[in-house]
Amino acid sequence: MKSLLILRLRNNFFTGEIPSQVCSLSVLHILDVSNNHLSGSIPSCFGNLNGFKTDFTSEDTEQYQGSLQVVAKGRILQYKSTLYLVNSIDLSRNNLSGEIPSEITNLFRLGTLNLSMNHLTGNIPQNIDRVEPIETLDLSMNRLSGPIPPGMTSLTFLNHLNLSYNNLSGQIPTSNQFQTLIDPSIYEGNSYLCGVPLSAECNSHEPPPFPREKSGNTDDEDELEKVLFFSFVGLGFFTGFWGVCGSLIVKKRWRDAYFHFVEWLIVKVLIIVSRNRNV
Repeated sequence: MKSLLILRLRNNFFTGEIPSQVCSLSVLHILDVSNNHLSGSIPSCFGNLNGFKTDFTSEDTEQYQGSLQVVAKGRILQYKSTLYLVNSIDLSRNNLSGEIPSEITNLFRLGTLNLSMNHLTGNIPQNIDRVEPIETLDLSMNRLSGPIPPGMTSLTFLNHLNLSYNNLSGQIPTSNQFQTLIDPSIYEGNSYLCGVPLSAECNSHEPPPFPREKSGNTDDEDELEKVLFFSFVGLGFFTGFWGVCGSLIVKKRWRDAYFHFVEWLIVKVLIIVSRNRNV
């Protein structure tokens, strides 16, 4: 279906990965597969979706007819006569993992990108500012890390941003467009973010710590180190204890010498104590 303009499959029970064949839909400009059970990574070939790179021509708009509800700007909007102007990708509420492909920043006419409520990791693409007309960007409730790219301050059309509940770190930008994005709920749930509008202040001398991602391998290594440590301590104690006591038990001559030495030492101590008292 090479001429498909809109693919909307939200609120179903689809499983598996997003098929790469979607990337061959060259005029697609609305993709909504949210609230399913899709897994795997976001195909990097999304950068080939030419429908998100160009505007409709006057001839195309004269023939375009449609009406659709689209989730954008944090609410459900009904589009009718201006539906051809909507460029939206909504992959939210799935089980997608991996990093956000940098190729997605090739979609120069993308207006809404919603990747919230998945298991995405890695950083926000550094060149996200290439998507100049973007108005809605929702990356909340993932596992993204690293700083907020400074280039995002140049996204002058961005009016709905949600980065909450990730592992982002560093100082929140305060220039340009971010002067209007001052709702704390945009950034909440990121323990390592600091600066206005959050209450956490940034240390001007030391950068805030970056979150350490824990893994099962790390936990196993820590447990192994503990076992080895206590094993060596126990072995050292056993060797030292029986190296002395064992020899006293086996060798009668050594045992007699040891007790004679202890007896002499006790007498010596008592004599010194007695002299100190008389003085």
